[in-house]
Amino acid sequence: MQQLGGLDATFLNLETGSAPLHIGNLAIYDQSSAPNAHVTFKGILQNLESRLHLARCFRQRLVEVPFGLDHPYWIEDSDFDLEFHVRHIALPKPGDWRQLCIQAARIHARPLDLAKPLWEMYVIEGLDGVEGLPEGSFSILTKIHHAAIDGVSGIEIAAAIHDLDPAAVPAPAQEEWVPESAPSWLELAARTTLNSVRQPLRFAQALGDVAPPALRKLFVSPPASEEPAEGGVPRTRFNDKVTPHRVVEGRAFSLAQVKAIRKQVPGATVNDVVLAVVSGALRHYLDAHGELPRESLKAFAPISVRTEAEKGTGGNQVSGMFVALHTEIEDPLERLAAIHKATRSSKETSNAIGARSLTDVTQFLPGALAGAAGRLVASTSLMHVLNPVANCVVTNIPGPQVPLYMTQARLVANYGLGLPLDGLGLFHVVLSYAGTLTVTLTACRKQLPDPAFYAECLERSFAVLRQAAGVA
Repeated sequence: MQQLGGLDATFLNLETGSAPLHIGNLAIYDQSSAPNAHVTFKGILQNLESRLHLARCFRQRLVEVPFGLDHPYWIEDSDFDLEFHVRHIALPKPGDWRQLCIQAARIHARPLDLAKPLWEMYVIEGLDGVEGLPEGSFSILTKIHHAAIDGVSGIEIAAAIHDLDPAAVPAPAQEEWVPESAPSWLELAARTTLNSVRQPLRFAQALGDVAPPALRKLFVSPPASEEPAEGGVPRTRFNDKVTPHRVVEGRAFSLAQVKAIRKQVPGATVNDVVLAVVSGALRHYLDAHGELPRESLKAFAPISVRTEAEKGTGGNQVSGMFVALHTEIEDPLERLAAIHKATRSSKETSNAIGARSLTDVTQFLPGALAGAAGRLVASTSLMHVLNPVANCVVTNIPGPQVPLYMTQARLVANYGLGLPLDGLGLFHVVLSYAGTLTVTLTACRKQLPDPAFYAECLERSFAVLRQAAGVA
């Protein structure tokens, strides 16, 4: 039995019927590399069953503490049923990209069953109308609650169910899996009493680590050479309350071209180019709807603080930074340069306060207090009433640059699915894999009723930036 950390529990406390807090992945496979060029649903089930020991979240379910007095616990589910979690569906004819995105949005919009291990997997066939895919391709949509994983640990789980060689065989489990019985109320009460004594002390220590550098950053005057702090965040359509309905869209770009573009601005990174592409898309989209603010939009960019020692563990080890997207700048290269300067400044602020220390504060906040605060925020929809802290989320998760195989089928495309929230209804997931970089948006359908147009804005933004950079 293992207790959730404070940040993991936050994703449970903030969840509502309109904003389920799971993340996901839409992977597309070419089965021509499999025996007889065919992968069966039974074969997928057998392959997954042989790998369940490689990721703890597959067979762990939640146990709530009575009255929410402390963070929940993970236990090994004695009633685990693989076939409950893995489902098999097919698109109707013609099975094109639009239909796949609509189906992905419908599946992703539904909350997970909190009484079961917090993940589901959908094998989707019938992709015959999706342009550019090999004949007979299929996709697998996976959704896992953010309380169980963050983006980086999600990549590690993906690695557990994939191979570098189509004929590879997973290593057997070193220990036999042992299911657990749910703890009694008396045991949970005893653990809660002990935590109520320890957690305030840990919280005070973590807060002490954060406070001195934070105070220095807040009260020490910046050098005269530095620009003044930027203003607030303008409110857009994406800062309203979200509905239960979702849209999904995505586009793929050449990673080599992205790396060539970044060289046009000294010191710029791949992430800076991604932010510039999103910035251009937002600028064009909002301008087309007559809603482009004069002030710069801002993005929240999650940052992993997972250490080498924490690799292979579940849960969340993540902080983040707020970055100006400089949507007020028309020239794409000037905008890229301004974004690079903004990300560098945001990273310096994050380092000064200490991203890891900020994460520790949430981890050691007393469970009853954290739970009550999270549930209050969720139930009152405060997030869309308060002044916005950002206009969208952009999370960039680097992936492997070599081909991967699942049940001997080659992974040919990989798209991420995010979690829109009240006040933050547009979420971009950026994944890189085998020379390709995908940008996938997940949004509230009311806030973004025309996802295909926004995807076209992403393509246009990239094309304009590439042309300005002189990249063929």
